[in-house]
Amino acid sequence: MQDAHSQRGLPVEHWATCAAALLLLATSAASAKDLTIGQAAEPSAADPHYHDVSSNNALALHIFSALGVSDANNATKPDLAKSWKAEDDHSWVFKLRDDVKFSDGSDFNADDVIFTFCRVMNNEGSVNASFSDEVRNFASVEAPDPYTLRITTKAVEPLLPELVAEIAILSEGIVQHGKITFDLANKCGVTGPWPTVDDFNSGKDAIGTGPFLLDKYEHGSGITLSRNPHYFGKAPEWDHVKFVPVPSDGPRLAGLLSGDYDFIDAPAARDIAQIKQRDDLAYASKESSRVIFLQMDIGRDKSPFIETKTGANPFQDERVRKAMSMAIDRKAIVSRIMDGFAEPAYQFVPSTMFGALPDPQPLPYDPARAKALLAEAGYPDGFDITLHATNNRYINDSQVAQAVAQFLTRVGIRTKLDAMTSSIFFTRRAKREFSFAMGGWGSTSGGAASFLRQYVTTDNDSLGIGASNYGAWSDPDFDKVLIQAIGTVDEAKRAELLRQATQMAMDKLGFIPLHFESSLWAFRKGLHYEGRMDQYTLAQDITTAASD
Repeated sequence: MQDAHSQRGLPVEHWATCAAALLLLATSAASAKDLTIGQAAEPSAADPHYHDVSSNNALALHIFSALGVSDANNATKPDLAKSWKAEDDHSWVFKLRDDVKFSDGSDFNADDVIFTFCRVMNNEGSVNASFSDEVRNFASVEAPDPYTLRITTKAVEPLLPELVAEIAILSEGIVQHGKITFDLANKCGVTGPWPTVDDFNSGKDAIGTGPFLLDKYEHGSGITLSRNPHYFGKAPEWDHVKFVPVPSDGPRLAGLLSGDYDFIDAPAARDIAQIKQRDDLAYASKESSRVIFLQMDIGRDKSPFIETKTGANPFQDERVRKAMSMAIDRKAIVSRIMDGFAEPAYQFVPSTMFGALPDPQPLPYDPARAKALLAEAGYPDGFDITLHATNNRYINDSQVAQAVAQFLTRVGIRTKLDAMTSSIFFTRRAKREFSFAMGGWGSTSGGAASFLRQYVTTDNDSLGIGASNYGAWSDPDFDKVLIQAIGTVDEAKRAELLRQATQMAMDKLGFIPLHFESSLWAFRKGLHYEGRMDQYTLAQDITTAASD
């Protein structure tokens, strides 16, 4: 007969142990720290190489790490690499950490980095070949030992550490392979299929070295993370984090006010006054490097969303572009739409960044002169265009785009606005479907070179520049100066060349800058967030006041 002091054959002392364990679990669950974030811009994939946009890159930083990492002020510091140095103009040596494990418990080493570079070049599902510009310049990547990496570039690249810091490192264990080598012609030793975006979204291949694990990615519904026990850095404060996509400002703020969200990013600037009046809420602001700008289809003689009497493309005339710039009152946009949380932009990066113009000439608001320039260019009666923009990506983006459309219409450029979600916008823009679009770009590595090499230079696959030049703007004189700048190791000379290139771009106005955003976050009292120039919302950097 079973002992009266035991059940299912377990002695009483075992039940005491189980009871203690259950009590411990209950206590642990009660003290678990969870964080819910209302997110303005939803990531389009959990694949860190799918699309080089801020929302995706911010998510990647939760799950993955890179050789380097940018701090809150855009300075690049070592991460998976302990250090780096240039051996000569074309060769860099990276010393890797030897104490890092992936979230599945496997060890990190140089093979994982080489495999990652290969996967970037074999990612058919990526939008606009994201991150391939950096790798395309690699002549060779070698690992003299498991924790040393030597990268030799085809062209001189003084910003290589900053550029590779943007590439999330994957585990080579997610594919079948033989010996991993940087041999793109022979699939780098990979014998199985390359991972797809669905493999990451499902969580199967979302194996990284970041502070969190991906529990669930459900587009339109939310993203759930949990703390990575193998993370090599400082453990985040949160056991679980949930990102909820809330693209509209009103519902996002309402969720914070009701307590549904602990933290929201990109609150509307007009709502900061209300947040200030609440004893239970706080906010953070940070100047950003994100420029909001207008991009025109200049390369095509016939463009789909332009209507003129002659059928010509007016954007090809410099006088028209200057007229468009003069038609826009940047200060009014900053004060009335952005509620002062922005700065008028007269170049493409803030004047404090490397290679920027220290005191750029303001772009004037002069609608009378704008009309005169249009008449000089042969458009006294103006013309008709469509402006395409996002309505859920940048701060007050649809309102800004509407204001731009109204300013242009007043001088005779009759502008229809077509605003859409960022997922649709970016896909269509990558296919170069637009004639006139409003975009945003947050410069990180390279200062002034970041925007200029990505957007303004003529598209050149072999040099890895111009991938975002969707309007096919091209100026050989500008290209010559910019290419010389990004290949110059001497920082003083490079900065001077970048200033020269910036002035050339502003003189021609192949792109029209509008303003620099200020980044905003709001959260319940008791939380703290420093804010970041790149506008990323990183759960690992959100802390409680008691932990600061």
